[in-house]
Amino acid sequence: MPSHDELHARLFLLRAAEPPAPALHHYVAVHGPVDAVAQIRRGTAPAAVLSEVTRPDARIDDDLRALDNCTARLLKPEDGDWPLGRRIGLAGLGVPLALWVRGSGSLAELTSLAVTITGARASTECGNTVAGDVSYKLARAGVTVLSGGSLGVDEAAHRGALAADGRTVVVLANGVDRTHPHQHARLYQAVIEQGGLLVSEYPIGTRPTRIRFHARCRLLAALAAATVIVEAGQRSGALAVARAAGELGRRVYGVPGSIHFVTSKGVNELLRTGAATVASSVEHINYQEGVR
Repeated sequence: MPSHDELHARLFLLRAAEPPAPALHHYVAVHGPVDAVAQIRRGTAPAAVLSEVTRPDARIDDDLRALDNCTARLLKPEDGDWPLGRRIGLAGLGVPLALWVRGSGSLAELTSLAVTITGARASTECGNTVAGDVSYKLARAGVTVLSGGSLGVDEAAHRGALAADGRTVVVLANGVDRTHPHQHARLYQAVIEQGGLLVSEYPIGTRPTRIRFHARCRLLAALAAATVIVEAGQRSGALAVARAAGELGRRVYGVPGSIHFVTSKGVNELLRTGAATVASSVEHINYQEGVR
């Protein structure tokens, strides 16, 4: 059981630096959170660490209230429910200093058999149908569906899993106490009520920004054994998830689309270059942990 000092140090570090912060994470892993915070406040931490600390005067009052009110839970690397211990490869992309979660489920258990499904926000009806069908069939097989909670393919993926009475995890680019997009309040509540989780490395009250959407891509990739891209334009954020998954040694799949659709250009390029494997049915997706 971590001390209050350790908990407070973790909360401070989450607010003091913008993820990913690889130098800070390594420093904390070596020296522990309490000593790391002391060195940061004294200005004696290595320059690489200090350069990642953008809010040295960060306050943690809102976080402590959220914990006291049971609004959310904080998972730390030393906790048994920490999901990333078996995935050391994430270190090069910046391991979270901790993770906020909403819901009663176990993140380690939920991600022990999981597939990330993501894609275009401005998706087509066909793309949404594919994402929903794939998620439904995966959930029926006992697989947890991960996605980012966005409009379009992400929403269809979450709803497909819920329709199968399955569990799904939403990886957010904002605090778990905030709903983004705002119209997904009922969807997120259904995720929690059905045994899923809202997950974020961002503190309570944090708003989403472009850099945070990009940073959360590595978590979408890291928390599942496989990633499936359903529709993605040439500049889609879903392609960043695919790249991170490839760097982490995860399996990457793409659902091919018409060469005439803008929403298929990015995923078709993944397939053309060999960065992804064609998946036209659930049977093509290997969601077991282990090598490719």
